[in-house]
Amino acid sequence: MENQNKVQEAVYDARTLGTPKMLLLGVQHLFAMFGATVLVPAITGLNVSTTLLFAGLGTLLFHLITGRKVPAFLGSSFAFLGAYGLVTASGQNSPLTYSGFGVAVAGLLYLVLALFFKIFGVKKVMRYFPPIVTGPIIICIGLSLAQSAINNCTSNWLVALVAICVVVICNIWGKGMIKIVPILLGVVASYLAAMIVDPAARANVAATVNAAKWFGLPVVWEETALSIFNDSLDVSMLITAVITIAPISLATIVEHIGDMCAISSTVGSNYVADPGLHRTLIGDGLATSLSALFGGPANTTYGENTGVLALSKVYDPRVVRLAAYFAVILSFCPKFAALIVAMPAATMGGVSLVLYGMISSVGVRNVVENKVDFTKSRNVLIAAMIMGLAVGVTYNGAIQIPLGPITISLSGLAVGALSGILMNAILPGKDYEFGSDEQGDTSVNFGSRFGNE
Repeated sequence: MENQNKVQEAVYDARTLGTPKMLLLGVQHLFAMFGATVLVPAITGLNVSTTLLFAGLGTLLFHLITGRKVPAFLGSSFAFLGAYGLVTASGQNSPLTYSGFGVAVAGLLYLVLALFFKIFGVKKVMRYFPPIVTGPIIICIGLSLAQSAINNCTSNWLVALVAICVVVICNIWGKGMIKIVPILLGVVASYLAAMIVDPAARANVAATVNAAKWFGLPVVWEETALSIFNDSLDVSMLITAVITIAPISLATIVEHIGDMCAISSTVGSNYVADPGLHRTLIGDGLATSLSALFGGPANTTYGENTGVLALSKVYDPRVVRLAAYFAVILSFCPKFAALIVAMPAATMGGVSLVLYGMISSVGVRNVVENKVDFTKSRNVLIAAMIMGLAVGVTYNGAIQIPLGPITISLSGLAVGALSGILMNAILPGKDYEFGSDEQGDTSVNFGSRFGNE
């Protein structure tokens, strides 16, 4: 009853704030998600305008499916960064369009899990995705991406170090909103530093931004996953993308559950029970598939915005929907997108280096907080195979499997994830029970990457 009163009081306060303050709160949520959301397309080469459009539309879709009860914002997921660097059997980088289709299929797996959750319950389903499987997979996601971050940093280590230092300082010593948006501040500070010390970067930014229009459509058909279904469709590449990328959803589904628990704890309302994980998973999965099909990245519920909820004490979902509307409006400004696209490589490298390391750290945290027993041979073997295969295959090239005229290429993450899930299902001694340790269950969280607990 006390929790219900807490929520009702927060909603009542939001309604009495008035339009100007409500708009300001919406801008604050936009500001919180902004840095991480636009960083994903900046790193991967996806369209920034498309990303903003489907972050907004995905959030609105999520709110519609969940009965407008959950104050969550859906931004770009970092868990799928490796998906856009997919290497095919030919040894060439897969076009972003094929990777996008793989991410869209991964989003549909949310619906399958949602059905299982509805039929069998959370505990029975999560028994097959324990921390001994998800933890090492998450560790390997970060490790497999670290090389690209270092490559970007080498273009100008001074600029990269500015980004790293600002992120660390804001996260450790920052207060209020500064602590919530260290990534955005790191990007801005490093960007400005590059403009001062690197004349070539300054000229590139000026030329790119000046050439962009103030208004334009945020979706380009040639950049969508749907555009691959033409006469030149590469079936081998398509199957490879799906098989390689889809298993990543196992980690993001656990992330989603952790986010729902975190938001429930912040607001004081059990969203795991009402509207239920099956509905929140459907909303998140459909938002991811929709975004990926039209050229955007995977979506995920954002811990940054949960931090804003805790800071503002205003839990009305309408405030979050305002941020979604703002994101949609901003997506129609190509000049703004050009400013992101022209971001110096060293800036992206510095911020990415922190992010990739944090992703691996989250995997370690998942294993530690769930008290995974490494005195058991089964756990040691599962973790060893996941990390050995994921990292080994990543740095030595994908595994090629010829199937008649089609060749399927499996990345290290796909091989590691599939082997870990299979070994956990077969080997005796499964003892993980979801719900027995709330701290452990909610520790897998790419959204709350920087101390928003």
